Amino acid sequence: MQPNNSVSEFILLGLTQDLEKQNMVFVTFIFYVGTLGGNLLIIVTIRSSQTLGNPMYFFLFYLSIADTCFSTTTAPRLIVESLTEKKIISYNECLTQIFTLHLCGSMEIFVLVFMAIDRYVAIYKPLHYPTIMRRQVCFILIGLAWIGSFIHSMPQIILALRLPFCGSNLIDHYCCDMQPLLKLACMDIYAMNLLVVFNSGALCTTGFVILMISYIVILHSLRNHSAEGRKKALSTCTSHIIVVVLFFGPCIFIYTRPPTTFPMDKMVAVFYTIATPFLNPLIYTLRNAEVKNAMRRLCHVRMNSESKR
Repeated sequence: MQPNNSVSEFILLGLTQDLEKQNMVFVTFIFYVGTLGGNLLIIVTIRSSQTLGNPMYFFLFYLSIADTCFSTTTAPRLIVESLTEKKIISYNECLTQIFTLHLCGSMEIFVLVFMAIDRYVAIYKPLHYPTIMRRQVCFILIGLAWIGSFIHSMPQIILALRLPFCGSNLIDHYCCDMQPLLKLACMDIYAMNLLVVFNSGALCTTGFVILMISYIVILHSLRNHSAEGRKKALSTCTSHIIVVVLFFGPCIFIYTRPPTTFPMDKMVAVFYTIATPFLNPLIYTLRNAEVKNAMRRLCHVRMNSESKR
């Protein structure tokens, strides 16, 4: 991919131009390591555990993969750039970051929707649940999620390739995305921004509405269940709702408005690209006894195998 203009690289301004505050960006290293450690632990636990074989954990496995990739798209560069004075990203690297950011982000949206569908079927159709959410269906849904994510991400690259750059190459952000890139284009960006809002904004808003409606219906249906059943389902659904609000709130704020800049934009982006993937493992493990027990068994097995060597 080669630019059809005079720009071959961009300069990222980062989170802040204050050198003293800039060093604080390195704190994201802690969050990123926590994200990798927490999500990889969930991935290994689900893959190795025989008790976490139902569809809910199947989708949690792919949510952890999406979280890991989503955070890796921006966090490592942000950490490295916090130690350097000039933050340069090539044109091709910028487009690649846009593509992977939207691919992994939309993958997370689709997986969260499928997790809500899984809980809906489990609560409303408990007798038919094993048949409806059988393994083959889950694999088909994940395949559709990857296809949908690719279909969502490709227009971002197509739009970016059509942008002419003939002036400043300073991106007022810590990563490449369509909104900060549009501000550098030497053209009327009104139509382009509408396409971005229609693509990314509609995906975020539609996903959020579907998820909230599904969980409202699920929570309403719990009144017909036993006290123990209500407690278990409520615990699971509450975890999912927390994740949905933490992820979709910032996404909707960023992608469903005109190309205007607010002081909190960068921190909002940090929250949903780095902080939310860090919080997801904590939310799902601290509020899920089955996952915690499986992790304990995994650690016990590993410790025993080490002691026998």
